[in-house]
Amino acid sequence: MHAAALSRRCAARRPDLPRAWPLSPAARRLECGLRFTLPQTQMADLIDYDYGISAVDTRFERPHLNASHLMVDGDRAAVIDTGTNSAVPLVLEALAAKGIAPEQVDWIVLTHIHLDHAGGAGLLASKLPNARVTVHPRGARHMIDPSRLWASTLAVYGDETAHRMYGEIVPIPAARIVETPDGASVPLGRRTLRFHDTPGHARHHVCVHDSASGHVFTGDTFGLSYREVDVGTRQSVFPTTSPTQWEPEAHHRSVALIESLAPGAVYVTHYSQVRDVPRLAADLHRLIDAHAALGEREKNAGAARHERLRAGVRDLVLAEAVRQGWTLPTEAVLEVFGVDIELNAQGLGAWLDARAA
Repeated sequence: MHAAALSRRCAARRPDLPRAWPLSPAARRLECGLRFTLPQTQMADLIDYDYGISAVDTRFERPHLNASHLMVDGDRAAVIDTGTNSAVPLVLEALAAKGIAPEQVDWIVLTHIHLDHAGGAGLLASKLPNARVTVHPRGARHMIDPSRLWASTLAVYGDETAHRMYGEIVPIPAARIVETPDGASVPLGRRTLRFHDTPGHARHHVCVHDSASGHVFTGDTFGLSYREVDVGTRQSVFPTTSPTQWEPEAHHRSVALIESLAPGAVYVTHYSQVRDVPRLAADLHRLIDAHAALGEREKNAGAARHERLRAGVRDLVLAEAVRQGWTLPTEAVLEVFGVDIELNAQGLGAWLDARAA
């Protein structure tokens, strides 16, 4: 789709939105839709891993795009990223399947406050009476009073579409918010969850290191890993440089920090557990550099800059398809990454504008 048409249809250009809350790639996909019929992956809505960790498919837009993660330790539990309001019944059903009552959930843990990660946090908190909500200090005020964020969402999408995509964002009482700056930790049963400040994708982003498994919950910092492009058990990642807070130097540092924790696995929201972390981290560093080089190359392209950035990101995706041996047809690859291509281009533009300013 031509970029101007995509912008009109998906409300992708958002100068009125608060910089702390860019709408996510997944949210934009729901509005735009995929035109290509993708192969069905053979995955359950609830995937159980070791160490009491499970993934819940929030069924946001399509299967296996958006995951909320559960962590159960004895008779206590945490929910890591909530999805949107429509995911709340699914998360509650998954907890019940694990034998966890609402009163046994101690924590709702937010990696960052983009709506596909945190849009349902307030509603879920209202169903989990003892749960406190952890959030980066930069995002806490938006969880307590989401009115400005919701007004911006309404301005972009209109009332009908905004309510269909997200429902109305429910505020969280300040007394239930726990700010988690770098180095903060909270207990869960016999384990500890430690928080690391991980900007790059967003300045209000934390990653969560689990002491029991050694694994890390990375939200969007460790990129997107779509199951449609897996080649057998070999997984791939691709960075998300969504506007407006992408910063390549910070992103490199955050990926390096995750790698330094030597996790056997990380959990990305899009979609769930990935392994072979050193290889994937090297791919992310290479692709972050490639995005930055693309921005540098096109920074003086004037009115053509966005289209040239978009074409450049498309080329990066297709080059990665060849490098990784993805078996999807080119048309399907471009459908899987279509909105990411647009948003990554916008993120590069926002990065270039911020540097110029």
